[in-house]
Amino acid sequence: MSTEQAVLEGHIAIQAALDSGSREVRTIYIDRTRRDKRGHLARLAQSAADLGVRVARVPPDVIASHTTGQTHGGVIALVGPRRFVPLADLLPPAGPPFIVMIDGVEDPFNFGQAIRAIYAAGADGLVVRPRNWMSAAGVVARASAGASERIPTAIAETALEAAAFFRERGLIIATTARRRATPLYQADLTGPLFLLVGGEKRGITRSFLEQADVVLAIPYGRAFAQSLGTTAAAAILAFEVMRQRRA
Repeated sequence: MSTEQAVLEGHIAIQAALDSGSREVRTIYIDRTRRDKRGHLARLAQSAADLGVRVARVPPDVIASHTTGQTHGGVIALVGPRRFVPLADLLPPAGPPFIVMIDGVEDPFNFGQAIRAIYAAGADGLVVRPRNWMSAAGVVARASAGASERIPTAIAETALEAAAFFRERGLIIATTARRRATPLYQADLTGPLFLLVGGEKRGITRSFLEQADVVLAIPYGRAFAQSLGTTAAAAILAFEVMRQRRA
C-alpha cells in the first residue's frame, strides 16, 4: 500500500472517487457542526459505509488543518494515489473510440477544467504523461467536478507513444494548429479518434504535427492572433466530436 496521501475536498469529488474506485479512499472527515439541508453529506456517508470506508464526524478545526479556504463544504477525504489503467483499457467495447490526451498543462485548475469538458462531451478515456499530481489532486478533482476521478485514465511517456499505440488499433490521430489545418467544422470526426490537446505555452511539437492524420483549426468569429486556452479549446473540440456523432 502506498504511503502517499492527498486530500479531496467536497462531496462531489469524494463521491466520484467512491463511485469509480479511482483511488483508495482512506478516511472521510465530515464537519460535525455543518448543517446538511440537501442530504449530500448523509448520502456520502452511506456510500462510504457501504464500501467499508471510515467516516469520522470531527470538529471544524480538524478539516481546517488539512485545507485552505472554505471550498470543502464541510467534508474532505484522505486518499491514496490515482489508479491508472493500461492504454488498451481506454477503448470502449462498442462504438468508435474517442480518446483524448491532455499534454503540457501546468496549472491544475486548467487541467481539471479541461477534463471536465471532455468528460461531459463523452470522451471514453484520458491519456496523460507521467507526473505526480498528488499535491494538486484536490484542485484537479474540484475543478473537474469529479470528472478527473470518473474518467478512465492511462499514462504514456510521450504523445507520440500514445499516438502510435492507438494508430495500430485503427484510430485517426488528430490535433490542432493554426496553419495548414482543416477548419474544425469541415472535418469528419465520427470515426475512431485519438485527439491531442496541448497546453498554451508549449503547444504541439512539430514531430507530432508531421505525423498527425488530421490537423484541426478552430475558426474564430473575427481576426484575432492569439490561441485559445486549453480549457476552451478542449471544450470546443470535444463537443464538436459529440455533435457530429449524435447527428
